[in-house]
Amino acid sequence: MTITRRHFLETSAMAALAAATGHAAEPGKMPTRVLGATGARISIIGMGGGSRFLSYKNEDDALAAMNRAIDAGVTYIDTAQGYGNGLSETRVGKIMATRRKEVFLATKLGQRKGDDAMRTLEGSLKRLQTSQIDTVHIHQLMGEEDLAAIEAKDGVLNALYKAREQKMIRFVGVTCHTDPNMLKLALERHDFNVTQMALNAALVGMKPGPAGMVINPDMRPSFETVALPVALKKKIGVTAMKIFGADGLVGQVPSEKLLYYSLSLPVAGAVLGMPKIEHILENSKMAKSFRALAKPEMRDLSEALSSRNKVALDRYLADHVDTYAV
Repeated sequence: MTITRRHFLETSAMAALAAATGHAAEPGKMPTRVLGATGARISIIGMGGGSRFLSYKNEDDALAAMNRAIDAGVTYIDTAQGYGNGLSETRVGKIMATRRKEVFLATKLGQRKGDDAMRTLEGSLKRLQTSQIDTVHIHQLMGEEDLAAIEAKDGVLNALYKAREQKMIRFVGVTCHTDPNMLKLALERHDFNVTQMALNAALVGMKPGPAGMVINPDMRPSFETVALPVALKKKIGVTAMKIFGADGLVGQVPSEKLLYYSLSLPVAGAVLGMPKIEHILENSKMAKSFRALAKPEMRDLSEALSSRNKVALDRYLADHVDTYAV
């Protein structure tokens, strides 16, 4: 079925809802939003712990950068066991040793067998120097076989449910940037508290139609139109990733437009890679000045960027392995 411009605006813009979940920050303060039904309030931008964080080759510089982000009001910290085979978690843990109460801490694990996942989780708790992690995501949902492995009786999902019952973690999540339909299916089937998905202005393919702009049915579906509505219906907390399209969209439009597009969606926040102190300062400044984009501006931005980038970006995300080795 063709998705009309009206449907696109209703399901993807929802700027009023995004604004409603925000916290009226004082001038110069970082805005916050509620992460779905979890009730947790997080900053509208989070600091990613992947390749950009590990690009700080000197550990002291990495720790100074994360401290600077927290000082600027960033309360959502995102890492993964797969980032540097535990190096990112180890670095984050050195910050958590003194600042754990100031942040919402999320990590991810890539194991699909429950026993393997629990061993990894125990290691993550030690590296992160905490007795409880706020969110543990199942890292990088792929295709149908991957989902079957995740949801098997002896799979990672049941292991994380048990970890949640045991208070090792507060919330169970899943991340995906590969297949919107598979994430939709996973969210519909299972008791996830949170999810993280690829959401940017270029990923909703638009084309002219008789009633205005419509979703292009010849292009791959987007997380925004397929998976995001399911998350909202189930009150699953959503964070956005890949908002700059692995930097492929940077320079085509002002960076604040890219950030504001994703934050104008009904998400709690956007996770950003910030490999330089200047990026932390710039992104924090943009977040503190956030104003939701009007629906026509979101449509026009999506139309312009998707026509030039969507096919290549879809191909990149389908093959991209969201881990980082050192």
